[in-house]
Amino acid sequence: MTQDSTIQSPLAGLQPARVWHWFGEIMRIPRPSKHEERISAFLAEWGKSHGIETHTDSLGNVLIRKPASEGYEQSPGVCLQAHMDMVCEKNSDKQFDFMTDAIQPVLDGEWLTADGTTLGADDGIGVAAILAILEDDTIQHPALEALITVDEETGLTGAMGLRTDWLRSEVLLNFDDEDEGEYCIGCAGGVDTTVELDYTTEPLPAADGYKAFSLRLFGLKGGHSGDDINRGRGCAIKLINRMLWEGTFNHGMRIASFEGGNLRNAIAREAEAVVAVPKGEELAFRAMVARMGEAVRFEFRSTEPGLATELAEFAMPAMVIDRPSQERLVNLLYACAHGVLAMSREIPDFVETSTNLASVKMKDGVFHFATSQRSSVESAKKAAAQKIEATFRLAGARVSHSDGYPGWTPNPDSRVLKVGVDVYRRMYGKEPVVRAIHAGLECGLIGEKYPKMDMISYGPTLRGVHSPDERIEIKTVGMFWNQTLEILKQLK
Repeated sequence: MTQDSTIQSPLAGLQPARVWHWFGEIMRIPRPSKHEERISAFLAEWGKSHGIETHTDSLGNVLIRKPASEGYEQSPGVCLQAHMDMVCEKNSDKQFDFMTDAIQPVLDGEWLTADGTTLGADDGIGVAAILAILEDDTIQHPALEALITVDEETGLTGAMGLRTDWLRSEVLLNFDDEDEGEYCIGCAGGVDTTVELDYTTEPLPAADGYKAFSLRLFGLKGGHSGDDINRGRGCAIKLINRMLWEGTFNHGMRIASFEGGNLRNAIAREAEAVVAVPKGEELAFRAMVARMGEAVRFEFRSTEPGLATELAEFAMPAMVIDRPSQERLVNLLYACAHGVLAMSREIPDFVETSTNLASVKMKDGVFHFATSQRSSVESAKKAAAQKIEATFRLAGARVSHSDGYPGWTPNPDSRVLKVGVDVYRRMYGKEPVVRAIHAGLECGLIGEKYPKMDMISYGPTLRGVHSPDERIEIKTVGMFWNQTLEILKQLK
């Protein structure tokens, strides 16, 4: 992990200075989900070096306590909460190791982004704000607990394993929302479904009668499988499979390898297959790929302007998937649900239930599929997972589900919400948006363990999260910061 200290940081001069300072430090520390050892140790050492009560649990969650400022000793305690891990996505042509390399920030006008990777502002900026609050003795606040959790992005295991006797606070401010000017008071629950399906391979019959190609579909926006699932974006796996299905049943095409998507909580941006086509079908196959490429570009012209396909000659593979396994694969990918399954009947324009076909991989004779289901209705979440299971069971696949996590039921009468709305109205002269979101938040799990906790979630504006397009609007960080200080002041 290296960074040339002689180069002027893009963060220099940004305000509030201490928030950006700590965000810059956090970007230097590798912190993929499930590999948070270094960032957890950094946070624990930070607390101890500042002389503040600091604890780390067996999972790596960090809890830092700071006494109330003068005059706030009798006020209900406040927990400031964020997660330390980040989604690790990069462009396919970017050379980068998330286990060793520092994120490279890039200024882009009024936004901060990263060079070909996720930025990690989700939720590094929340962690940075917490550190800036804890180190500033001029801020007025009740007794503070800073809870910084591990593995929010790939299972919420930090919040799931949170001890029920750890927190003393009565109010929780979660800093993991992505739209300045809103307060989130509810979220969807979720469950991950993974599938394994065996396949066999065989040599190509009369290999000299075939021609091999690499077929790629790329340039999609991807994004968050909860927040972005209703934005009309394409799933690279579903789109490339339309060509693979046509090639299988109409052109005698054989698949040697196939891979698409990556993380279960990100919409698949890229997919690629190596295929072999009978030489007599080559021209028709090329024409089909070109025709269908144009068709999907037209279908997604307004939401996926970067969508592209590429068909290139490739070295002849030694083995291909046998025909029955190939047909099962392309039929399953066509049949597997993806996207919005139901809209709320009570809240206008609110996604109730969805599913994300996140990734497909091949390894040692097994297809591996990863999907994630979300819903603000527990029974609908279960039904969505069973819908995916039923689809794959028809092909004899092995299906398993994660334990899942609960949703967060909105409380429109929340005291901290009323304080926040009043603060925002006075500071910015307009009403904030109060809403529930389709993404998962740790508030659901924390609320399950601490049912009397009064909670809201908010933060600065982020876009393109869970993708290399992730960026944060710089001015909203200052708005978020000033708003937080005033909320803490008013919680006396």
